[in-house]
Amino acid sequence: MSRIQFDNRTGMTLTGDLELPPGGDWRATAVFAHCFTCGRDIRAAREISRSLARAGFAVLRFDFTGLGESEGEFADTSFSSNLDDLEDTAGFLAERLAAPQLLVGHSLGGTAVLSMAERLDSVRAVATLAAPSSPTNVLRHFEGQLDRIAEDGSAEVELAGRTFRIRHDFVEDAHQHDLEQRLAKLRRALLVLHSPLDETVAIEHAQRIFTAASHPKSFISLDQADHLLSRSPDARYAAGVIAAWASRFLEIDEPEMIEGVVVSASTEDGFLGRIRTGRHALLADEPRQAGGSDQGPDPYALLAASLGACTVMTLNMYARHKKLPVERVSCRVQHSKVHASDCENCDSRQGRVDVLERRIAIEGDLDEAQRQRMLEIADRCPVHRTLASGVRVQSRLVSEP
Repeated sequence: MSRIQFDNRTGMTLTGDLELPPGGDWRATAVFAHCFTCGRDIRAAREISRSLARAGFAVLRFDFTGLGESEGEFADTSFSSNLDDLEDTAGFLAERLAAPQLLVGHSLGGTAVLSMAERLDSVRAVATLAAPSSPTNVLRHFEGQLDRIAEDGSAEVELAGRTFRIRHDFVEDAHQHDLEQRLAKLRRALLVLHSPLDETVAIEHAQRIFTAASHPKSFISLDQADHLLSRSPDARYAAGVIAAWASRFLEIDEPEMIEGVVVSASTEDGFLGRIRTGRHALLADEPRQAGGSDQGPDPYALLAASLGACTVMTLNMYARHKKLPVERVSCRVQHSKVHASDCENCDSRQGRVDVLERRIAIEGDLDEAQRQRMLEIADRCPVHRTLASGVRVQSRLVSEP
């Protein structure tokens, strides 16, 4: 994740986070718009952006003017200015990486991406989460103050425990946007995600959005989720659905083929490392208690995974070759350091040695002799042989990454 800043059309500096896939190779770009008076660091924004990044998207989430770390006064903003911020963010992303093909919006951010999508030729798909069918829906949160806002020109209202000044211009502007009219000419693939239990924006809003839009369109119920998607499993589920759905409609480049294994990390990322090999990418990290961000397995876990994967592959290959009635093989590998004097099969009797304990489960109708033979075959897996025979590591400096 990279913290970025850029100026909008009014000269205000907007702050955002750019989430990149493991290894840095992105397949398409996306913009995430947060909910009304929220910010880019709300759980839904973080979880969904990071999940989309793991699926191959470069995702830019940002704070609207006057919110979070972005400059400006919230009282000076309106739904129209939010649309301008979105367009400026998409323009920045186009200059930095590539124009966004996917827009994702949460709550009023969803209404905003629906209203603004027609301005961007690059956008091919739009996904909304708990979005109201009109920006006027937010007025219900301070409807008791509307008369005072009309009389005095503005008033302070309390939203989610925070105080914001709302001006009459904001109220008037909200009434100027006809979302249903814009949906009729959206001409982009649409995915509507909403919870039937949403108490902030009723499910009827999702129904109106879905009915007004043309095909292709899809609707996904978020079941037990609340409006803010405050539970991580709900946010990750939504992100997985969006990523799988959007891939049908976007122009996505195949990842670059990488020879060998390349691991890179920024000094700002702490322990987080991005691993690339072939066309694949994954993350390595340390747990939070060790000072990491726990976004991936630690290096020793990756080592154990290598042994476990090779063991399972070898045993399944042997079972197929011998036509054994094996249904499934699983292998649990745990790494530890023990005193050499406590290690029965170690050559050294001094200091501490590394031990990889492998527990193998074989499902199938095998007799005891066949199971013991499978255990012997496990020791023939190539990674096991490499580790058991000793490894020499050779290092040299190179001029290019």
